[in-house]
Amino acid sequence: MKHVVAALIVKGGKLLVCQRTRHQTMPLKWEFPGGKIEEGEQARDALRRELTEELGIEATIGDEVARIKHEYPNRAMVELRFYIVREYRGELENRIFRDMQWADPKDLLSYDFLEADLTLVRDLVAGRYLG
Repeated sequence: MKHVVAALIVKGGKLLVCQRTRHQTMPLKWEFPGGKIEEGEQARDALRRELTEELGIEATIGDEVARIKHEYPNRAMVELRFYIVREYRGELENRIFRDMQWADPKDLLSYDFLEADLTLVRDLVAGRYLG
């Protein structure tokens, strides 16, 4: 199983959503920033590292709000852990994505999200986790 961490970066009631490039697996899909937990790494440390690599910020990792297991066809199972991030130092910088946007939670279903994120996306649209 692949273990992945992702951040729900919240600012002014909006969430940062990121679009994969054409060259990544599952191209042009939208996701929350984050990535794979490396061998021997703690989840929060992995997310802090990923956010520095992808966005150039030093994030304060908040509570884990959801843990989802998802199996993609012809791929291994993935376990996603989502954490709230309300504070960070530095300016957001798009280092790897095709696009980044601040989205109102109620509008999230208008983005073509990764399949594994959809359960969480529906919960966010319903007003869960951010209150």
